Amino acid sequence: MMTSDIFYGNFELEPILGDLINSAPVQRLKNVHQGGATFLVSPNAGHSRYEHSIGVMLLVRTLGGNLKEQVAGLLHDVSHTAFSHVIDYVLKQKGEDYHEQIFEEVIAKSTIPSILSNYGFSTSVLEDPGHTLLDMPLPALCADRIDYTIRDLYHFGLIDIVEIHNFLNELGVQDGKIGVKSEKAASWITGKYLQLNNEYFRKPEHIFANTRVSKLIALGLDKGVIVLSDLWRDDPAVLSMIKSDPHLNVELEKIKGLDGFKSFSDSGSGIVFKERTLEPMLINAT
Repeated sequence: MMTSDIFYGNFELEPILGDLINSAPVQRLKNVHQGGATFLVSPNAGHSRYEHSIGVMLLVRTLGGNLKEQVAGLLHDVSHTAFSHVIDYVLKQKGEDYHEQIFEEVIAKSTIPSILSNYGFSTSVLEDPGHTLLDMPLPALCADRIDYTIRDLYHFGLIDIVEIHNFLNELGVQDGKIGVKSEKAASWITGKYLQLNNEYFRKPEHIFANTRVSKLIALGLDKGVIVLSDLWRDDPAVLSMIKSDPHLNVELEKIKGLDGFKSFSDSGSGIVFKERTLEPMLINAT
């Protein structure tokens, strides 16, 4: 199977990766927006969890990660519900980790274990702590963090493809961990990560959309228009349920039109964001 990405290029993939990409759990991510409900007020930020998942897999591959870590990269977000992290607001998950809590259950109920088994792998490959290219705690770089940073900023128009390629050329691996080859690259990604948090995640209109949609979903759950398992579907499916209820549909249109945004902004969102900063590791350029 061939696949391509705007950042990383074209690749011929092993059969296991092709089968996993074509599986229903991964294909579902095409209809789960990376930024939750932000696309309702910022249509240019309409990229999906699928794009990000493919990107993480390819970045791990580009940096020399083995097949198991590429599999883990591809599947790391497969348990995200409709509207991504919006569900954390609905269920009051301060750690923003509901998708991690249900990861094993989502995997177990899917075709993924049988696909892995067909190629001699088990589901244990998905949560191997040795996958240090894929995931590292802040403030370190990792493939997941790098990809969502550059992808969100790119789609939102805050960086261009030349900047991204220049930065990717500065990446390297030392002791199994991702670093950068220059102070300039370290400064660039540190600044861009800060920009992502301040101008994208904390953009008042985005907070408004995510907060209001979370309340809309909670109301839908209370009314029985939506049940919790529906959130394991995708954004269009949940939007269709919301639109089926006249009152919820009116509220949805208000969100799209930023109706009530001024009073929301004046009163403050009430959301406490985690402080996130990067401290990239400098590696030898040789």
